[in-house]
Formats: sequence, structure tokens, C-alpha cells
Amino acid sequence: MFDLLLKNGVIIDGLGTARHQGDVAIKNECIEKVGIIEKADETIDISDLAVAPGFIDTHSHSDLFLIHEPASLPKIMQGITTEIIGQDGLGEAPIRREYVQEWRKYLSGLNGDPPIEWNWSSYEEYLNVLENSGTAVNVAGLVGHGNLRLLAMGMDDRGPIDREVNEMKRLLRECLEAGAIGMSTGLIYAPCVYAETSELVELCKVVAEYSGVFVVHMRDEGDQLLKSIEEILTIGEKSGVHCHISHFKASGEKNWGKSKEALELLEDGVTRGVKISYDQYPYTAGSTFLSSLLPSWVHDGGVERLLARLRDLEIRERIRSEYSEGVGSGRNAGWDKVLVTYVESPKNKKFEGKTLEEIAEIRGHPPVDALMDIVLEEDNMGSMANFTMSEEDVKRIMKHPLGMVCTDGLLLGKPHPRAYGGFPRVLGHYVREQGVLDLEMAVKRMTSYPCSVFRLKGRGVVKPGYMADLVVFDPAKVIDKSTYQEPRLHPEGIVHVIVNGELVVKHGEYTGAENGKIIKSG
Repeated sequence: MFDLLLKNGVIIDGLGTARHQGDVAIKNECIEKVGIIEKADETIDISDLAVAPGFIDTHSHSDLFLIHEPASLPKIMQGITTEIIGQDGLGEAPIRREYVQEWRKYLSGLNGDPPIEWNWSSYEEYLNVLENSGTAVNVAGLVGHGNLRLLAMGMDDRGPIDREVNEMKRLLRECLEAGAIGMSTGLIYAPCVYAETSELVELCKVVAEYSGVFVVHMRDEGDQLLKSIEEILTIGEKSGVHCHISHFKASGEKNWGKSKEALELLEDGVTRGVKISYDQYPYTAGSTFLSSLLPSWVHDGGVERLLARLRDLEIRERIRSEYSEGVGSGRNAGWDKVLVTYVESPKNKKFEGKTLEEIAEIRGHPPVDALMDIVLEEDNMGSMANFTMSEEDVKRIMKHPLGMVCTDGLLLGKPHPRAYGGFPRVLGHYVREQGVLDLEMAVKRMTSYPCSVFRLKGRGVVKPGYMADLVVFDPAKVIDKSTYQEPRLHPEGIVHVIVNGELVVKHGEYTGAENGKIIKSG
């Protein structure tokens, strides 16, 4: 007898093949049978609904959120059954005790700073903490290049000596053997930004030995987009690693349309034998640390030195001078397009949901000063949404077969709406309403394709023997509801979500089940 039967559904198997009518039977944690099935301990009629593999969020910032709130409601309520954490080169492990407080403060604008005890040092210990938290979703993790650099050479703005490279390699091997599925870097964030291409090649050779993935936030997504892509292709060619570009985009109005050349570069890389892919969130605004708008040299040495520089009048003038030449580039498309989404202090909470231009008007000084002051007053605990992309580029990038879907959702303050609505937005707005992709192909980009690239074995397909990670949704109704003004709204049309054979969402309501697993490499 089967444990659960999904009856009379429209099966979208995750492979891109045509949808078909049928039933899906689950026993224990796995899909046992697909076809015409009569009985089970529990039967749910899903007539007129689609059943697909659970969605894979290839770029998640739930690293600490999953420990504090393991239900992960923003994700499971949009059909996500697996999150890939450790993004942008800035993970929570490995870490040493002497670095915990500063690293915790540094990452608070990205992954938050929930009231949990950081009682781990190694990557293995961190995964054990996640596992013991009892998450509702599956979790796979990347080791952050920034963590490797931090432990080997601190936050210094320089290249490593041989001894430091060898220490980074040793730490990387340790993390990969503990279960990390690859390495990430964020080449606009300290300390990753200080690395030369040659350093990344050496580390990626180690990742390639373990058949891992190199996930990269590129150096520039705007004016130097094409040059940045060339760097990634060079790393792939020289190391043999699979390169995966995070949140692929063409940023800044003068770069709109450049996605066409960028995609052609990727295609050329494939022709040259480079293993390459990317993910994308379906919005024209990005989101990250507020302090990422500051020049990279300001971050040299860590958070305390950053804050000290922002107190220095001469350095503030230098920052103003650099900004007078740089506004309109990819990272900042204008102060009226930078929306503050999170601050920590009560006195500045009123600025959440306002642009830096609006905040500057309220405070009575230039926007660059508003930026510096808020970063300083918040001890770097601030996040933003930055409206830098064109809708046509979003669609072009979405259509390309190298692409996947992600949320890249920061779960702080008034977050970017992608944290709650990214996947339903693709299915509702871009598939049903805009016709950018057909439904079968969109589901493939969310399921079997990322499982293949990230080696999430036995998941991502509606097929007997595969893990029963499934989402049941209404193709006629599924849509995101979250907005920049009201971001914490769950989507419509996600009816049931199953993780490892257990209903986590039933008839649109969270069941309380926490049946997720830590997915390790190997």
C-alpha cells in the first residue's frame, strides 16, 4: 500500500517533455509509481492541478534563517523544496572564534543576525547544526571563498603568498569532503574582491577534483559585464570546473541590451568546452548589502576599519569624489533607484521602503552622505534594492537554455519581493501572461536542470525511484503577490508541497512538518 496518492493530476515531469494526465504514488520518501493508481493510505484529488518536482532555489541566503526559523515559510510556500546556501563567497563556515563577531556583523546585511549561538567552527559542524535544526526544506551548501581567504590571510587587500594559497586549498578540501557541493565567490565583496583571476583558478582546480560547482557573483554586471564574463570563462577553461554565474543581468541603463552580447559570449564558451550555466531572479531590481555601493577599498581590513573610514572627513571627501564620477554605472543606477529595505536601529526604521534620494531630502544633505551615514549608524547592518535592469534583458536572459531560476532573497526588514514570490512570478507572469517560456521548459529550469548541474542526485524529476519532493500548483492561478511595498505576502496557486514524501504544505497551509535533509556532495 502506498502512503500518499496524488490523483488525477497534470504531470509535468521536470524534463521538459509534454505534460500528461496521471497519478503519482509515494511510499516512504520516494516516488513509487506514476500512472493510473487506485489506492493509498491517503489520497488527494488534484484534478485540474499540475504536479511537478519541487523547485530548487539555486541562490539562497537562508544560511542562518534556517537555524532560527527552520520552517522556511517564504520558500516552501512558493514550492521550493531545496535551497542552495553559502552564496557570494560569504558563508557562515568555516570560521574561527576570533573572527565570529566581526564576520557576524559583516554578513548581517546579507544573511541577517538572528538570536542564535554560533557554536560551530568547521564546515562539518555547521552542517550538523543545520541538520539538528530540523528544516522543512532540503539544504545543500557551498563553501565561501571569502571564508577561505579570511582564515588564511584576514581581510587584507592583497594577493596571497604561496603558504596562504596552500592553506586555502587545504580548507577547501576539508569543506568539500565534509559535504560542500562547490565553492562560491562574490567579486564585489571583501575579501573576495581582492583576489586575482590566478587565485581563483588555483582554488577551482580543487573544486573540479571533487566534481563541484564554482558559483560566482561576477566583478561587474554593468559597464564591464563582457570583461567579467571573459574572466569566468578563463577560470573554467584553465581549471576544468563547472562555472555557474549568479543572478545574471545587464545592470545600468547604458548597458541595457548588452545581455545579447553577454549570452553570445557564454555560447562561445560552451563551444570552447567550458561548462557554464547561470541563474536569474525575475525582477528588474537587485538586492544586497547597502555598503556594497561603497568603493571596494573602503572595505579593506573588515567592518571596523570600514566604519573608521566613514568617520574620517578626508576619506568621506574621497568617496564623494569617486561617486561624482561613478553614478549611472552598473552598481548604482541613481540615488532615486536605491531603495533601503532593512536597517537594524529603531531610529532609522522609518527609512525602510524609502530611496536614498528621499532619505537625503529628509536629512538635508547629499545622497552619498546619506549612504555613508546610514552604513555608519547601522554598523553595516543595512540592505537595499537597486533598480538597475530592463525588462527586455530580463526576458532575453530567461529564454536562454543555460538559465535557471533563483530567489537570491534576503529575508530582512522589508525584503525584495523575490524572497516570497520569485518562482510563482515566473510561472504566472512570464509563462502564463507573457509567454516567455512554455510551462514544461520553465519547470525544467527550476528542477531537473539545476539538480543536474549541482549534482542533487535522485531529485528533480517525477519518476519512480526519485525522492518525493513535489509541488502541486494551479497553472491558471499561480502568481506572486509580494511587492516592494508589501513584500511579505505569500503567492497564490501553490496548493500542496511535499518534501521527502511528507506534506509540508497542504491546501495552501503549512502543516508543521520539518522533513528536510542536508544534501551532501558525493
